[in-house]
Amino acid sequence: MSHDTVILVTAVTAAAVIAAAGGWFLRGYLYQHALRRKQQFFGLPDNSECLLVVSRDTGADGAVARNDVFALLELASVIKACGANAQVMSGDTPQQGFGERTEICLGGPTGSRRMAAHLHSLLPGVSVNTDSAPGPDRGAFTIGTERHRLENGSVEHVLLARLTAGQEGRPVFLACGQRSITHQAAVRYLAKHHQRLARKHGSRGNFVLLLRVVNSQAYGPDVVEMIGDVTKEATTPRPKLTTSKQL
Repeated sequence: MSHDTVILVTAVTAAAVIAAAGGWFLRGYLYQHALRRKQQFFGLPDNSECLLVVSRDTGADGAVARNDVFALLELASVIKACGANAQVMSGDTPQQGFGERTEICLGGPTGSRRMAAHLHSLLPGVSVNTDSAPGPDRGAFTIGTERHRLENGSVEHVLLARLTAGQEGRPVFLACGQRSITHQAAVRYLAKHHQRLARKHGSRGNFVLLLRVVNSQAYGPDVVEMIGDVTKEATTPRPKLTTSKQL
């Protein structure tokens, strides 16, 4: 092998090593950057704690609904990826404020006093019809002046919110739906679209989204449409209603 050939082989080898090292470094940098943005959006730095609050299923002797369990499993994956730890509590148990640690609260106001309190204090523009008697407005959401009715297995709604108590406070995420399958749908939507949500609303920004779960009896929690951003309507107090039972 000639001297020139040796030099050429050495140069090519060195270039390949440098390119591989550069690619490895770039992938590592991009991964760490994405991880930090994810941790910032969820308020979950390394070794932090996340409170998962789940409601009881009023139709199943107070047990946790099957779809809420699936939602918790999906959240556990997100929390683990952030390097944080999870604590699961019943919606009737926590008696504390929010902002000291990230909270993700699943459920409706009938099965969770915690969710009822969050709706009252954080989303005064939202009311949920909690009448037990059958009727077209049973379970309906009223947001501002718009009413969104429940059609079991066909059209179901869920509010997905990220709210903070000041710039330094950890966020509270709410998934308040008309049925438990909508909570799983909202959690899946959040996990899938958190990067887009962070770009649109900021990594520390507040938002309230109204989602529609389409034909859950056929597609489960997989087909979700965003009806719109209802942050302004949901956070603006509504006039007092005196006709039906509202929360």
